[in-house]
Amino acid sequence: MSSPQHSGVPRWVFVPAAAGALFIVLPLVALASRVEWSQFWSLITSESSRAALLLSLRTSATATLLCIVLGVPMALVLARTSFRGQSLLRSLVLLPLVLPPVVGGIALLYTFGRQGLLGHTIEVLGLQIAFSTTAVVIAQTFVSLPFLVVSLEGSLRTAGDRYEIVAATLGARPTTVLRRVTLPLVLPGLAAGAVLSFARALGEFGATITFAGSLEGVTRTLPLEIYLQRESDPDAAVALSLVLVVVAVLVIGLVRGTRSDAP
Repeated sequence: MSSPQHSGVPRWVFVPAAAGALFIVLPLVALASRVEWSQFWSLITSESSRAALLLSLRTSATATLLCIVLGVPMALVLARTSFRGQSLLRSLVLLPLVLPPVVGGIALLYTFGRQGLLGHTIEVLGLQIAFSTTAVVIAQTFVSLPFLVVSLEGSLRTAGDRYEIVAATLGARPTTVLRRVTLPLVLPGLAAGAVLSFARALGEFGATITFAGSLEGVTRTLPLEIYLQRESDPDAAVALSLVLVVVAVLVIGLVRGTRSDAP
């Protein structure tokens, strides 16, 4: 049996590396070992589970579209322009990555809630956002948007702007350059960011339950359903948790695929 190629890496490094891998893998193995496989399909297809899964898929897809609509311009501004306060703006954009989700939920509640900064005005117009499906989408977008911005900004900086300069020199308008040159060039990065945003939205819990609550069929997404089933039906909670693990593995595979296709 040939030894692994390590390119000068000290042999002792493999010991903590293996320990770290076990630290990640063992809990997943333990989770899979607790699944009641004979009842797995019935557990994940119960009425409440199906409602939560479908709601999660629908809201996560909507949140991903919002991330693309808002995140692509943000990444372009951060990667292709220079202005005073740009570093501060980038820090604020990345804030949801390190902010506890429940804090983000409270911030959204005091922005769009009935007594919030914008909520009172919105309610006068006959709209109520907090504790609705719209609130779920907003919460998911809030926590997912940085993933798309970071991924796309990195792709834009790596690709450089030489092709865009050439296109502009040949007389192409800025919008044409963006549509025909810039976006096709960074499409793998955009796809990877969109997939990551979808995965983050699908697994969102803290901001959602704080801002949207847990109403079955309205705001109770799959992570909330797992949390509630943990006490009343542990077998269902384990089965649904495994579903999210499988989705996460598929997402990682998609991201790696889009990265490997990058020029």
